[in-house]
Amino acid sequence: MKKNCWYKATAAFLAATLLLPGCGKADKAASELNVIDDKYRTTYEIFVYSFYDSDGDGIGDLKGVTKKLDYINDGDDTTDTDLGCNEIWLMPISPSPTYHKYDVTDYKDIDPQYGTIEDFDELVDECHKRGINVILDLVLNHTSVEHPWFKASAEAPYNDYYNFSTEPQDGYEALAGSDLYYEARFWSGMPDLNLDNEAVRDEIKDITQFWIDHGVDGFRLDAVSYYYTGDDSKNIEFLTWLNDTVKAQKEDAYIVGECWTNSSTYLKYYKSGVDSFFDFDFAGSEGTIAGVARGTSAAANYGKALEKIESQLAEISDTAIDAPFYTNHDMARSAGYFTGKGSQDKVKLAGALNLLMNGNAFIYYGEELGMKGSGKDENKRAPMQWSSTDLTGMCNGPADMDKFDMKYPALDEQAADEYSIFNYYKAAIKLRNMFPVIARGKTVVVDSLSDGDISAFVREKKEESTYETDVERLLILINTSDESKEVDISTDDMSKDYGNIVYNLCTSEEKCEYNGGKVVIPAYGIAVLAAGN
Repeated sequence: MKKNCWYKATAAFLAATLLLPGCGKADKAASELNVIDDKYRTTYEIFVYSFYDSDGDGIGDLKGVTKKLDYINDGDDTTDTDLGCNEIWLMPISPSPTYHKYDVTDYKDIDPQYGTIEDFDELVDECHKRGINVILDLVLNHTSVEHPWFKASAEAPYNDYYNFSTEPQDGYEALAGSDLYYEARFWSGMPDLNLDNEAVRDEIKDITQFWIDHGVDGFRLDAVSYYYTGDDSKNIEFLTWLNDTVKAQKEDAYIVGECWTNSSTYLKYYKSGVDSFFDFDFAGSEGTIAGVARGTSAAANYGKALEKIESQLAEISDTAIDAPFYTNHDMARSAGYFTGKGSQDKVKLAGALNLLMNGNAFIYYGEELGMKGSGKDENKRAPMQWSSTDLTGMCNGPADMDKFDMKYPALDEQAADEYSIFNYYKAAIKLRNMFPVIARGKTVVVDSLSDGDISAFVREKKEESTYETDVERLLILINTSDESKEVDISTDDMSKDYGNIVYNLCTSEEKCEYNGGKVVIPAYGIAVLAAGN
C-alpha cells in the first residue's frame, strides 16, 4: 500500500536536487512523495465498458480494470511508470439494458458484461493494497423501465416508487396499457424515482450499505439537480438525508455530486454536507481552463477564478472540498478544443491547470493521452488507446460510436516519449503528490506579476490545516503564451523571497530558469518556486 512519505527536505535541498527537466521528469531518489490519506485526492474516472477487456469479448470488465491498476498507481513510490492517481471513480457497473448503464435494473449486483461481485471484491482489495480509493456512480434520480420496481409499479407497494400522474405533463411519458403518465426527465426508458417515499429511501439506505460492506470508499451522485426538477431546496433536503445516511454507515465516506449548472447554483448544494460538487465553471470547451489555455481569456483570470471559488467555499463550510475537472463522459474531449500551432502544448497546459487546483481533482480516462471524442455520447467513450499495434485487451467501444482516428499516439508510444502528453500528465500529478499544499492550500494571487500571459499566485498552507509538510508555501508562475517570458519577482514584496525553482512543468525540453530575481519561463511553461536563497 502506498504510504504517507513526509517530505523532509529544506528549500535549499529542493533547489539543488529537484530542478527538473522539461516535462517534469524527476530523479527518483530526489522526488520523495508526500501522499496524504484524506479526501484531497487525484481521481481517475473509468468507463469500464471501454477500458480494458480481460476475456476477449470486446467489452471492458472489472478484471480488466484490476489488471491495469498498476497503470493508475502501482503502490510503489520508487517507480515512475504509473500515473500516480490515488482514487478511481467507476461509472455505473450494475445490471442495465444499455451500454452506458445509467438505467439500473438491480442496484446490488454487477452487470454480467463486467463480471461478478467476486470480481468487484478483488478489484477493491487490489485498489486498497495500492492506496487507491474506490467510489461508485450512484444513480438515484431514475431506474430502468426494466427494473422490477417499475415492472411492478401497478401493484402495491411499488405504485408509489415512481411519480405518476393522471394528466399529461412536461417531462412525463404515457404508461403503456394504462391511463397513467410517469415522470421520465431523461428519456422514456428512465422513469424518475419518488424520493419522498420512505420505502424508496429505505431501499437507498440498503443499497449504500451493501456497497460499503463491499469496501467502497464513497459515491459519485448522478444528476442531483434532477432529483426534484426545478426545486433546489428539495434537492438539498434529500442530499442532506443521503449524506447523513452514508456517513452514519461509513464516517469517512467521500461523496461528490454532479450538479450541472453554474457555481451560483451548485454552491448552494454544499449546505447538504456533501463533501464535493463538480466545478463546472472551470470545465468543458467554454470553461475557465480551456479559455486560459486557448488564450481567449487572460492568464490572470485563472488565479482570480481560483481565489473566488476557494473564498466562496470557505464562506459556506470549512469541510467543503472543491471537485475540479476538465472533461468527463458527457463532454467533448479536450484534444478537439485546440487546433493549429501549439495545440499539443495547450492540451498539456490545460491538464496542468486542472491538476493545479485546490480540492479533489478528477481526470477522465484517456485525457492523459489526448484522446479524441466529440458529438454523440458514444464518441466520448471510445476505447482506451493502450497500443496501436498490440490489440491485447483493446475494447471495441460502444456499438454506435463513429469511426475516427485519434490525433495523438497510443500509450505504448507515448510512454517512450519523454515529452508526450502522457508523461506531462504524470509529471503534473507527481507535483500534486509531492506538495500537499497544491491540493489543500489557499490561493493568493500576485497581481503585480499577473497579466494576459502570466498567471502568478501563491499557494499557502491554511492556518487550520494539520497535514505534515516542510513546504508550506509555493509561488506558481504559469506562462500561457507561445513565447518565452521573463518575470521579475524581485520587485514584488509577496514574491521576492522565492529564490528556488523546485519543479519545472514544461511542455518541451526547455526548462524554467531563475537568475538574480528573474524567472524565465518557456512557452506554455510552469515554474514552481519555494522560498529560500
